[in-house]
Amino acid sequence: MAELEARRADIHYDEIECKSALNPVKGMGFSWSLNPYVGCEHRCSFCYVRAYELRADRPHDDRYGRTIRVKINVAQVLRCELAKKSWKKETVVIGAATDPYQPAEGRFKLTRRCLEALRDFSNPTGLITRGPMIVRDIDVLTELAKRADLGVTFSIPTIDMDVWRKTEPGTAPPQQRLRAIEKLVAAGIKASVGMAPILPGLSDRPEQIEAVVKAARAAGATGVWGGMLHLRPGTREHFMTVLQRHWPELVPRYERMYRDRPYLPSALTEPSMREVARLREIHEVRDRRHIRLQPPPPPKQLSLLT
Repeated sequence: MAELEARRADIHYDEIECKSALNPVKGMGFSWSLNPYVGCEHRCSFCYVRAYELRADRPHDDRYGRTIRVKINVAQVLRCELAKKSWKKETVVIGAATDPYQPAEGRFKLTRRCLEALRDFSNPTGLITRGPMIVRDIDVLTELAKRADLGVTFSIPTIDMDVWRKTEPGTAPPQQRLRAIEKLVAAGIKASVGMAPILPGLSDRPEQIEAVVKAARAAGATGVWGGMLHLRPGTREHFMTVLQRHWPELVPRYERMYRDRPYLPSALTEPSMREVARLREIHEVRDRRHIRLQPPPPPKQLSLLT
């Protein structure tokens, strides 16, 4: 805890104004993203955003996440964009390039203000996060869910505490995220688990995958899916330094697997993806909110003829 607080004390917040809030997206399964912050205090070793930072000539190594740009006017700009006649109420996903519930959100509350705007315009919304702070906004989320489709994805790649500590240094423990899922689902909000990224040799053993799936089921998650690690330039260099520091014996394996390519071939990814799908079916991880929200049956009436 002391180490985490020391890291957070080293963060600089740079307040900026943005010209647009909604960003067009290609190749990610949705068309529009929204990121209230630039940079992420969670500083996950495998974060694919490090690759974007390299291309933008910004720090992608250990310095990444030490300066957070805060879009102080993002909610106002979002309201203007949602009010345009040309806007077709497409799904907006918050958190594709930065965690909307990183520690900065506790201070600036930009994610909450954006959710309030999306609620007021009844706009379909998705959230991707590792931050249990999301439970603070259950009031806004439940109102939004009544007006438009809403889905939350909690990133929980592993519940192995050693792997978590060494690869996700600024995040809340997996058990805290699972408790947040319980609270969201209890409030009627769709909340699933994304096992991403699964790390070869570190979190891909069948028993490790099953542990996450079982934990997701116990928390009431409405779904679970998986995705394997990919290493683009920028992310690759940093992740390999972490691997060298904590698991040097795996460095040769990763160098072979990811030689000249950021993505693993299907022959290496499909076994883990099939295992996730198989375990999801075995443990019946699915949307059970309709079961939980059903009122109890009325008491049986006693017959006057008996």
